[in-house]
Amino acid sequence: MSLKVSIISLGCAKNLVDSEVMIGHLHQAGMSVIPEADKADVVVVNTCSFIDSSKEESINHILEVNQQRGMRKRNQAQKLIVAGCMAQRFNKDLPDALPEVDAFIGLDQVTKIVPIIDDIYAKERAAGDKPVTFHEGRSTWIPDYDTPRFRLTPKHFAYIKIAEGCNHPCTFCIIPQIRGRHRSRTVESVVKEARQLVAEGVKEINLISQDTTYFGMDTWEQRPNPRTPVDSGRGTALTTLLRELNAIEGDFWIRLLYTHPAHWSDELIKTIAECPKVARYIDIPLQHISDHMLGKMQRETSGDYIRDLIARIRAGIPGIAVRTTFIVGFPGETKADVDELAEFIEQTKFERLGVFRYSQEDGTRAAKMEEQVAKKTKESRWHRLMALQKDIAAQVSASYVGKALRVLVEEPGVARGEADAPDIDGRVYVDKKLKVGEFHDVVITGFHEYDLLALPPGVEPREYKVAKQAQ
Repeated sequence: MSLKVSIISLGCAKNLVDSEVMIGHLHQAGMSVIPEADKADVVVVNTCSFIDSSKEESINHILEVNQQRGMRKRNQAQKLIVAGCMAQRFNKDLPDALPEVDAFIGLDQVTKIVPIIDDIYAKERAAGDKPVTFHEGRSTWIPDYDTPRFRLTPKHFAYIKIAEGCNHPCTFCIIPQIRGRHRSRTVESVVKEARQLVAEGVKEINLISQDTTYFGMDTWEQRPNPRTPVDSGRGTALTTLLRELNAIEGDFWIRLLYTHPAHWSDELIKTIAECPKVARYIDIPLQHISDHMLGKMQRETSGDYIRDLIARIRAGIPGIAVRTTFIVGFPGETKADVDELAEFIEQTKFERLGVFRYSQEDGTRAAKMEEQVAKKTKESRWHRLMALQKDIAAQVSASYVGKALRVLVEEPGVARGEADAPDIDGRVYVDKKLKVGEFHDVVITGFHEYDLLALPPGVEPREYKVAKQAQ
C-alpha cells in the first residue's frame, strides 16, 4: 500500500526548498504527497527556529497535528515527524520535551526521508518509548542540480538554493550553529538547474542562501579576511554565475535575495547593470547604521561603508530597487542610535524596508549581553520607524504613477514588478484578463499604500481603491 504523506513547511524560502527536496524523494519512492494532514498516514512538520515567534509557530503546529490525530480514531496510527531547523537546533532536548513525536530528523536527512519513514514503521514504539532521532552532527549537505525535488511554488517562479550555511559572526543570529559553515554549489550545478527550470516555463529564478554574495568564496584557496569588506576584485564567483545565468535563452528574471553588505563589490554592481535578465532589485539586510550597534552586532561593516555602498549601487545600477531590514531594541541600543537610524532611513528612502524587534535567542552572544532593551521600548522604536517608512513607501509608489511597468502576473488581477519579490513585497493590481504566469506591460495609474494600480480601461481609480479596501 502506498503511504500518504503530508508536509507542513514553515519558515523561509530556504526551508521551503528543503521541503521540496523531501517531496521529490517521496514521489520517487512512489509515496503520495497530499495537502490534507488529517488524511495522511505520515505528517512531516518542517520547522523554523530563527526567532522565538517562529519556534512557537513550529511547536503549535506539532501539537495541533498530534491533537488532531488523537481526536480521530482512524488517525491514531498516524506518524508524526519533525524536521528542519528546530529539530536540528534542539536535537538533544526535543525527544523529552515532545514525546508525542515519532521521529526527529536533522537538516542533512531530508534526502533520507523515505528510509526514515520505512524505519519508523519497522520499529513500532512501545508506550513510553522516546521518539527516534536521526541526526548526524553539524550540517554539511547541499543540494545539486539533479537532487529530486517537487516545487511548491507556482509554476512561473522558483527558488534555487545556491549555497548553504553561514560564516558570519553576527551576535544576534543562531543560523551558523544550525546550518553549519558556508558551502557553495558549483556554477555549473546552479546553471544546469536554472536551465531546466526555464525550459519548464519558469519566468523568475530567485537565488537564495544564507549569504548569496559569499557564493563561491569558500572555494578560494586564499580566502579574504572574513571581517574585511570585499574589494572590487573579489566578486568573481557570483558575477560569473550571474553572467552565465543571463546567457540562458529565454525570457525570465533572475532575482538576488539575502545578500550581505560586506561582500558587495564594484564588479558585482557592474555585472548586474550589464545583465538585463537580473532584476533591478536587491535584498541587502543592513540591520543598523549606528557604528555603536554594528560593532555590538559584529556586522563586519561600518555606517560610512554602508552609506557609500548604497550610493555606489544606486549610481551603478539605474532604476534599482533596494530592499533592506533593520533590527531595533538590540542590547545597549540608545535613543541616539535610533535617531541616527531614523535619519538614515529618511535620507536614503529605501524602496522596500522591514523592521524587526530584537529577539533574545538562547545560544547567541547577544542573549548574554547586559542592557537588554525593554519590550515596551522595542515596540515604541518599531512603530516610529515603520511609520516613517510608510510615508516613504507612499512617495516611492507615487513616483510610479504614469509610468510603464513590466509585471509578472501571479493570479487573476494580481501581479508583481521587478521591485517586488514573492511573498514579501507589494503587489500590482492589473486587469483580470491578463494571463497568469506571463509578463505583461502595464501603465501605473494610481497606488494604495504599498501596492500599485494598473487599472483596466474604464475603471476609475476611486472605485478600485474602494474595492481594494473592502477586501
